[in-house]
This record gives sequence, structure tokens and C-alpha cells, in this order.
Amino acid sequence: MTQRFLRSASAVLLLSATLAATPACAASRSRVYVRVGPPAPIVETRVIAPGPGYVWIPGYHRWSGSAYVWVPGRWDRPPRARAVWVPGRWVHSGRRGWYFADGHWR
Repeated sequence: MTQRFLRSASAVLLLSATLAATPACAASRSRVYVRVGPPAPIVETRVIAPGPGYVWIPGYHRWSGSAYVWVPGRWDRPPRARAVWVPGRWVHSGRRGWYFADGHWR
């Protein structure tokens, strides 16, 4: 009975770990294409940085599934010294339409 329980518990844990990791991997490979190009970026007024070492991350339009929605900019701390923020951008891909390339630290 104990061995059977341990095998079942191990199988459940393995399945849970696999399912938990799957969306992150799938999301990084999948793209959502939008037929209508994004609107012009909104010019934002930056508030004062919350402290030294913070970098401004500009806002961007994201696709909500039915319309573009503005995500406001924010201050953030780089993950390591000399890291540079590469802003996200909308990329046109021929007949498929537009997709968003996420911003990231380089």
C-alpha cells in the first residue's frame, strides 16, 4: 500500500511540474498576430525616479484580444550592472500581420 501511494504521489508531482512548466515554454514560442497595426505610442510624462539606479521602461500598446490597450511606462532597477533595457516593439510580418516582440534586459 505504501509503495503504491508513493508511486501515485510521484506521478502526480511529476505531472504537476510538467504542466506548470508547459505554459511558460509555449508562451515564449507562440506569437499572437494582429491584422491592424498598433496606434502611435503615447507621449508620457515621466515622474521623478524613485531612487538612484532606476531605469525608465517606456509604455507600449498591448493587444487585449479585441483592441490595443496602453500599458504605462514605469521605473525599474536593472537586474545587473550595465544592463540596458531594449524596449518592446511591434513587428510587421507580411500577410500574417503584426506581433509584439517583448522588451528585455540586455
